[in-house]
Amino acid sequence: MAREKTKTTPALNAPDFLAWHVTQKGEKSFWNKVGAAWAHKDGHGYTLQLETCPINGRIVLRAPLEDTPPENEEGRS
Repeated sequence: MAREKTKTTPALNAPDFLAWHVTQKGEKSFWNKVGAAWAHKDGHGYTLQLETCPINGRIVLRAPLEDTPPENEEGRS
């Protein structure tokens, strides 16, 4: 019996949250995207994947918007 080889395209696994590095300079906040987070299948945690590891400031996880801002958006408050 011959097997049929069919290629299935895996569904894109969009992140549940985007990770942003936020620094404060005076009264302005600067936001730079540094990674993303995906929920575990069992619903008891997240996998965080960072493209860079900031040494100052804070990391904020936010749900992605329909219109995701450019990766290096600055001056966002």
